[in-house]
Amino acid sequence: MAVRRLSPDQPRDFAFTPENLAWAKETIAKFPEGKEASALIPLLWRAQEQAGGWLSEPALRHVADMLGVAHIRAYEVATFYTMFQLSPVGAKAHVQVCGTTPCMLRGAEALVDVCKRRIAEHPHELSEGGQFSWEEVECLGCCANAPVVQIFKDTYEDLTPEALDRILSALERGTTPQAGSQIGRTTSSPEGALTTLTDPALHDGSRLGAWRARFPELADGSAAAPPAEKPKG
Repeated sequence: MAVRRLSPDQPRDFAFTPENLAWAKETIAKFPEGKEASALIPLLWRAQEQAGGWLSEPALRHVADMLGVAHIRAYEVATFYTMFQLSPVGAKAHVQVCGTTPCMLRGAEALVDVCKRRIAEHPHELSEGGQFSWEEVECLGCCANAPVVQIFKDTYEDLTPEALDRILSALERGTTPQAGSQIGRTTSSPEGALTTLTDPALHDGSRLGAWRARFPELADGSAAAPPAEKPKG
């Protein structure tokens, strides 16, 4: 892992908005007394979201002070987890290109070329106007739908260079492109038409009513599920 350092350009201060402060207090209250430091990651994540996608040094100190921990504790977490950005990112999109083996075998290098052409030559470099940035990351957990990029909270899967171009153009226009598979796959189902488990009721929850009517004692939690049958023979 490369050395990760805070940006040399820092704002003067940071404070949660009233809404985020209320959320932070509720989150801290979920942990037992003396274990409030366990809320460090969710509070840092909320601070990053509020600040437009990155964590400043004042934000790290603010969160640490709220939890009563040393500032270095917040710094250690923020520099260890690459989900935290330590310098400003694009206002409209920070594109994380998965570069792990499945994505690389399926064309991730071509997606990096799109980012270099459309955004900036180097990772973590802001585009002209500061609207976009990009980086290469490790596994995003969508290997069956490689290649994949993540933009803030959404993943865009089954990508081609042309598809990524369209996504960036949509974001540039201020519209939100459809997340998920870009070739119409449902979750990680095989490419093309389904050959098994083709009944839509298996996927859309429409059979739940029939199941609850047949097993009301299970549906309301008033009885334990019946034991599984033992294999015969």
